[in-house]
Amino acid sequence: MVSLKRFTDEVLQSAIETPQPDPEGTMVVAPAVPVGARRIPREEHCLSRRQISSGALQVLNTLHQAGHQAYLVGGSVRDLLLGREPKDYDVATDARPEQVRKLFRRNARLIGRRFILVHVQFGPEIVEVATFRGQGESAEETSERSASGRILADNVYGSLEEDAGRRDFTANALYYNIADRSILDFADGLTDLQAGRLRMIGDPEQRYREDPVRMLRAVRFAAKLGFQMDAAVEAAIAPCRDLLLEVPSARLFEETIKLFLTGHAQSSFDLLRRTGLFAALFPHLDRVLDAAEAESARELLRLALEGTDQRVLLGKSVTPAFLFAALLWPALQAQRQHLEAQDKPANVALQQAAAELLEESRGRVAIPRRFALPMREIWDLQPRFTRRGGRRPYALLAHPRFRAAFDFLLLRQQSGEFVDHPELAGLGTWWTEFQEADSEGRKALMEQARREDAAPEAPLGPLPSSGLRRRPRRRRRKPSRLARVPSAADDASGNGTTG
Repeated sequence: MVSLKRFTDEVLQSAIETPQPDPEGTMVVAPAVPVGARRIPREEHCLSRRQISSGALQVLNTLHQAGHQAYLVGGSVRDLLLGREPKDYDVATDARPEQVRKLFRRNARLIGRRFILVHVQFGPEIVEVATFRGQGESAEETSERSASGRILADNVYGSLEEDAGRRDFTANALYYNIADRSILDFADGLTDLQAGRLRMIGDPEQRYREDPVRMLRAVRFAAKLGFQMDAAVEAAIAPCRDLLLEVPSARLFEETIKLFLTGHAQSSFDLLRRTGLFAALFPHLDRVLDAAEAESARELLRLALEGTDQRVLLGKSVTPAFLFAALLWPALQAQRQHLEAQDKPANVALQQAAAELLEESRGRVAIPRRFALPMREIWDLQPRFTRRGGRRPYALLAHPRFRAAFDFLLLRQQSGEFVDHPELAGLGTWWTEFQEADSEGRKALMEQARREDAAPEAPLGPLPSSGLRRRPRRRRRKPSRLARVPSAADDASGNGTTG
């Protein structure tokens, strides 16, 4: 049985795709090909409208019926052509944001400052609608830029051809036209897709200066799609990577999340290190990882990144707090050791190192408080795993952040961090058994831990003889009580004093 909504969508789709006769009885031909574009007919590509979500189809149909141009564009077209499931759908149109909002009313809301967009929501699905961007020829239309060339405000509207020229990579400049099911290719993007090549539209260095985040996007797309970066795209990163300092730290955090929490963290990390962008984002950590003795630190990050990718692949939840706790742990350890060398107590050194590290990252990649607090809890609980006496194991087991901290402990153990600390080698195994044991088993484990902790403290042995026998120490006498005052009963019994 076909639902009413699906039936309506199919009717609207048929009305758009079916050529309509004009008043003179002739058929309407396909729309003219825009200047600079190559039209790829339906029979020459694999993208079918049946692959497109119902929300995106409804947006395209509604805009077409209102007399506007509307194209599916960007990553959704690219992913569908590669046989992937798009994360979301983007639509480009000649309608202004206010016109789009009027068409969809309660379903639409305007967002963005740098460039105003419209989010059209259908249940859990959000379709992003953007007006064609222009080049801005007049003084009033020119985008606002910083001294280095970074675009600060970009609400400049234009034509379809101008919009294609404003896009960053050729693979993202493919426009799917639902009217005739063709694809408009403005920069030979389909050829690059088939070759697995990531190529920039225009001069890469100039495009990076317009928006330095494009360097991170280049790394992300290359890692996600398994593409090879064009030589010019990679070569232009070195002279421009310091421009990331001009990007708001909150935006850099969002881009870092896309790099590390979408299933390709390990390959993204390798590309960031190769291009020098990791040093621009995390300078302190990059210096630590370059040290020859940081083998366990590099292994810790590899395990954390691979574990994150595996969880994403299996559809399990991932949290930025755990990943960033692992990313910054080597830098935290280096800073803690530096502070302990200045005679700071271990717990004070750990707290101070954490505060200094998070403060330093705030100027680069601002970690929000909702993630920074769990990170510090994971770090703070690590020393408590070594305290296994009394009620301490039970108190730690009841801590709300215990599971994340325990997983982090296992990660440290697997990375080889405890190789130089034999007393910590079996710590992860002990806590694994402690969680699974019953009451008697836990008591036995705690007794075992007590013996292990006491084992290194061997007896000092007999003291050297001095030839003289030491006299035993006299116990100090307690002061005598005051003489008891005689009572009348004592007088009557004859035990009192007489005058």
